[in-house]
Amino acid sequence: SKTVSNEKYQDPFQLGRKDLKNLYEDIKKELLVSTTELKEVCDYYFDGKGKAFRPMIVVLMARACNIHHNNSREVQASQRSVAVAAEMIHTASLVHDDVIDDANSRRGKMTVGQIWGERKAVLAGDFIFSAAAVVLARIGNTTVISALTQVIEDLVHGEFLQLVSKENENERFAHYLEKTFKKTASLIANCCKAVSILGCPDPKVHEIAYQYGKNVGIAFQLIDDVLDFTSCADCLGKPTAADLKLGLATGPVLFACEQFPEMNAMVMRRFSKPGDVERAWKYVLQSDGVQQTTYLAQRYCHEATRQISKLRPSPEREALIQMTEMVLLRDK
Repeated sequence: SKTVSNEKYQDPFQLGRKDLKNLYEDIKKELLVSTTELKEVCDYYFDGKGKAFRPMIVVLMARACNIHHNNSREVQASQRSVAVAAEMIHTASLVHDDVIDDANSRRGKMTVGQIWGERKAVLAGDFIFSAAAVVLARIGNTTVISALTQVIEDLVHGEFLQLVSKENENERFAHYLEKTFKKTASLIANCCKAVSILGCPDPKVHEIAYQYGKNVGIAFQLIDDVLDFTSCADCLGKPTAADLKLGLATGPVLFACEQFPEMNAMVMRRFSKPGDVERAWKYVLQSDGVQQTTYLAQRYCHEATRQISKLRPSPEREALIQMTEMVLLRDK
């Protein structure tokens, strides 16, 4: 990693910060509702304490594409709206995820469902989705709207994929990667594509932006799945082994199955027998599942870097390359 202190290697979060100023205040304005309780529920996660990882990638991509096209260093209002919608769609999906998973904690605090009950959590998630749709409609570009509607369809499809366990061990990894794309990477990929469409007419640039977002998104989730085995609960802000307890076989588990075939039966019954979670946990840590999943994430980040390097050089392009390193090195 470079330690050169010139403009080229600015902290990506510093570089994109001015474009995300008042992000959470703007989101709260979109969520203006008459019922106090619904407002409280919606505001709960938009407390300004998130890293805003997705909006940050979106504004950096917007600037990188604008510079590539006509050397404009400004983010257009419509591109910033995509960043706002990205954070809203992401948060709405978390609210729903926590209901589906019956989760107790998220980002180190109680989930919406735990405080206000599941019914209100579902309604709040729906409301945030609908408010995001209004933000997108205001952009008024049908290609952008269809790209971001695809995200919501993918989120639902991804949840359904997560409910199914594949009998065939060869199909299992492909199923896992498809679920990972739909639940996590589709949002980043399609938002990156959307801002490139708004900033540059070249379809090649739209594809570069999409591929960057897709590869970074998959890597992000792979590292998330690794952290479920390697991070302490306090660092992660949620209980570890959460995925195993939900019956989910993520990358480290699927790689461990290659070394410990006796895990396959546990995967098929979704770790439902007493002792399954503990045994699977031990098998994963005895195997090279964590290293293999990390290596796979590195390969996705390498591809993201290869794609974004096709754009004209700019501090924003370098920041997007740096973001791939941050994805790999994060510990929560």
